[in-house]
Amino acid sequence: MLLLTLFVCIGCEWQFSSSNDDGQVTVDRYDRIQSLYLTTGDFSALQQMNTIYPMQTRTLIEDVLRIGKVDDQQINTKFLRFYQDSTLQSIISEAEQQYANMDDINQRLTSAFAFLKSNLPNMEVPKVYAQIGSLDQSIIVGNNSIGICLDKYLGENYPLYQKQEYGYNKRQQQMMDRKYIVPDCIGFYLLSLYPMPADRILNQEDRDLHIGKIQWAVNKAMGSSVFVSDYIALVEKYMSANKNITIDQMLRNNVYSDFRK
Repeated sequence: MLLLTLFVCIGCEWQFSSSNDDGQVTVDRYDRIQSLYLTTGDFSALQQMNTIYPMQTRTLIEDVLRIGKVDDQQINTKFLRFYQDSTLQSIISEAEQQYANMDDINQRLTSAFAFLKSNLPNMEVPKVYAQIGSLDQSIIVGNNSIGICLDKYLGENYPLYQKQEYGYNKRQQQMMDRKYIVPDCIGFYLLSLYPMPADRILNQEDRDLHIGKIQWAVNKAMGSSVFVSDYIALVEKYMSANKNITIDQMLRNNVYSDFRK
């Protein structure tokens, strides 16, 4: 299931370099400076979080962790204490080890967004950054940026995910893997650009069809069938029968009965 966490109004590789003029998309490693502060209490790291990454830090503290406001005089202490939990400390360590190198993800993001840009010419390529949350959200979309929560992509066999108290079923565990980072980024971003219509109440089948449209586009951008469902098959049938329809037109078409013909 593709779920969306969307913050519309929010908006070593520590310099901000997410998307370049040459079309390259590079994940900005906010997680590294975050990790440095949360494991050592390094004050210079905190300063960089607040000055170089103010949007990312506000989003993390206020909307992901929900531990207070960034202008709270005690927020730095609250933030540091929050992550002193032994489970979160182990997650930080594991994330920084598994994602010491993200070149493969950068390449896949670059390729996927190049495809989307060629098919959705008015689309602006977002900036992408990595962070470490607290097992809440996977992808954060807002302010023309995508935040990847590495704590949700430590591999389906990561022991923590299998603990009963966290409630992840087998299918969810399978998707909490490195290979799903780029498809999720593309899917959540497209869903922010082509949301479900808000002018009417959708039944479950229409909602599933809407997600099917998004996932069909994700598969095309990835060049493989990452997602498989009956609703994606309906979209494939629709697009095969309407070869003059662009991807943008298909994504904008919320007359869901068109896809059942």
